[in-house]
Amino acid sequence: MSRILSKKEMTEEDIKRLYITPALEGRWPADKITMETQITDGRVVLKGSKPFRDKPKRADYVLYWRRDYPLAVVEAKDNTHSVSFGLQQAIEYATMMDAPFAYSSNGDGFVERDLLTGKEREFGLDEFPSETELVERFIRDKGITPELEKVASQPYYVDQKTHSPRYYQRVAVNRTLDAIAQGQERILLAMATGVGKTYTAFQIVYRLLKSGLKKKILYLADRNILVDQSIQQDFAPLEKVVHKINVGKDAKGARNALAAYQVYFALYQQLIGDDETEHFRELFAPDFFDLIIVDECHRGSAKEDSRWRRILEYFSPATQIGLTATPKETKYVSNINYFGEPIYAYSLRQGIDDGFLAPFKVVNITTNIGDEWRPLKGWRDASGELIEDRVYNNADYDYNIVIEDRAREVAEEITRYLRSTDRLAKTIVFCPTEDAAERMRQALVNANSDMVREHPDYVVRITGSDEYGKGKLDYFISVAEPFPTIATTSKLLTTGVDCKMTKLIVLDSCISSMTEFKQIIGRGTRIREKDGKTHFVVMDFRNVTRLFADPDWDGPIEIDEGFQPGQTETVERDPGEDGDEPSKEKKAKPIVGPDGCRVEVIFKTVSIYDVDGKLLRQESVVDYARANLLGEYASLDDFIQKWSAEEKKATLRQMMSERGVDLEALKAEQGLAEADDFDFVCHLAFGRKPATRRERAAKARRRDVFAKYGAEARAVLDALLEKYAADGIYEIEDLNVLKLEPFAQMGKLTKIVGFFGGKAAYLQAVKELENAIYADEEAAL
Repeated sequence: MSRILSKKEMTEEDIKRLYITPALEGRWPADKITMETQITDGRVVLKGSKPFRDKPKRADYVLYWRRDYPLAVVEAKDNTHSVSFGLQQAIEYATMMDAPFAYSSNGDGFVERDLLTGKEREFGLDEFPSETELVERFIRDKGITPELEKVASQPYYVDQKTHSPRYYQRVAVNRTLDAIAQGQERILLAMATGVGKTYTAFQIVYRLLKSGLKKKILYLADRNILVDQSIQQDFAPLEKVVHKINVGKDAKGARNALAAYQVYFALYQQLIGDDETEHFRELFAPDFFDLIIVDECHRGSAKEDSRWRRILEYFSPATQIGLTATPKETKYVSNINYFGEPIYAYSLRQGIDDGFLAPFKVVNITTNIGDEWRPLKGWRDASGELIEDRVYNNADYDYNIVIEDRAREVAEEITRYLRSTDRLAKTIVFCPTEDAAERMRQALVNANSDMVREHPDYVVRITGSDEYGKGKLDYFISVAEPFPTIATTSKLLTTGVDCKMTKLIVLDSCISSMTEFKQIIGRGTRIREKDGKTHFVVMDFRNVTRLFADPDWDGPIEIDEGFQPGQTETVERDPGEDGDEPSKEKKAKPIVGPDGCRVEVIFKTVSIYDVDGKLLRQESVVDYARANLLGEYASLDDFIQKWSAEEKKATLRQMMSERGVDLEALKAEQGLAEADDFDFVCHLAFGRKPATRRERAAKARRRDVFAKYGAEARAVLDALLEKYAADGIYEIEDLNVLKLEPFAQMGKLTKIVGFFGGKAAYLQAVKELENAIYADEEAAL
């Protein structure tokens, strides 16, 4: 007869099953309780051989007011803990989900924290508040209006193609609906790039339309790609009631036909023409729309003196929602002054911490002219003009002077990285101007001529005035299309464009604006785990990533102390801020050819940042490679054992490539290009003197492992050994090596393997050859 466990001996799952679940279901409808509710995805951690996820945050129980409106979180603990032990965790989860009540239980009773009043109380297991009681308290203390009850009862739109909202999207939608229902006229939502602002806007619109609280909605953006993406993707379920405003056609059409829709999309530039014609007055009465959504509101409409602000002022009777990842707060511009404090903010830090956004590492590149280059006396540029005698640095290159060889070296460094990781990794290179972006495009084409020969659009410039490049934008941002792979740009791709598969962001432009910096980093933050995108790399040639140390990187959103309404900005604005990039550089710059200045990379560091932008560690590429190897192999013996056991030696190089380390390039930098990868690792990680491949090949020949084979087979093995000495172990592991010289002179592949008695026997002979090459190591184990 088995012994009955005491309550103290029971697991947490036992306590939930026998005590907590019955207590809740006795007071609440089962269809308004979810168990083991996942809140986050679990942060992606850049450590070890491959990124991995931390455990996601899960709430033991969530109780709902409405289907999509969490009311309470209950956390359970086993009976060895106090009844209140799980309360802090419950409060954390309730705060994240915007639920007003948090509870903890160990099976003896409950402790409640009312987040609306700040009070706590403890009560018995059979005294949990009923649904009616808790809802009445919520409605009373929260001040829920009949209008909010009506809109809260509307479900989110979900179908086979549309996922249910994440917790922060639900909070953003519910808070927005709450604010609108209570009559708030200006609303600001600050949500990091990549977390689904447009999806959130769609759910707001959908529920408002279904509730009847809003009937005519205008969605404003300043780039055609933003409008088209929104219509075709997130707003697709509303396609029958959506209209993209075309001033030319709509002005000629009947007013009643234009009024037949519910959701209207428009570009600022169309509503106000280049000739300052205010087309919006011709098309719509001031009270036509009852809701306006301003996408990327940190851009032109944030300025009081902007012509685009006139649109918002004309439609002032409408509720207006500003959406942005980076609210703009300067002495002259303030989103907060117009829209008010954000009713909800979800930062890049939170997104990475929750596992919804991709983490990143930074590779800082220093060139020999980065901090200082001075022309010799009397030097002239490519056009024969005298170059001004002064010290130039990263703030000058491509802005005040063009160093042609610098573009070549930057392009080659980018290419080296892609060759060592993934040649098809989507890459954005941010340049100072459109002309600089064209020079970089050409340099990247030359560095990647092998790819360009097969795929002409491997590298494309995508800028405001480049019609060909803009025509390739949809292909570049497509998950399914591999080409273009590399896009050079100036400002066009800094904001709004949904580049889901961007794995490498190259900073070759001097950026001082925190708003712009955040937007650029946001180009890489999407996670596409099923497509192999879990993190991204920032390659910095201009020390832009110093901005991670700025308190504004992930600090609170606050209005600038010096901001005064009505001030006009007199300083020159950032070029391309409103998407109208300069098509030509303002004045001719001196151009220094390769003969005048040779550029080379002299130092590289790899930096890992935490979610707050704090520097966790920074090390040279050599130290970074050593740390990765020591993290993978516990000792020299461990490495030798694993190397010997590998069926394919190429696993080592693949493993290091996945971490962004090009072993071949690293060997060359260390003056050990002739060393076997095995010996280089032994040297780098464990301090052992490296042997060259030719030294290992000579030892293998002296062991006379070929004697048992016929003359033809021995000739093949001898050629393989020579191939190893010249190119490395990976070459001889590939069967296709037999199609190359000198093997091609010995006959076709089938004939050569026939010298050994067939393919299997040939592969076994190659394995024996490898054993001979590394015989000393294996014997030492």
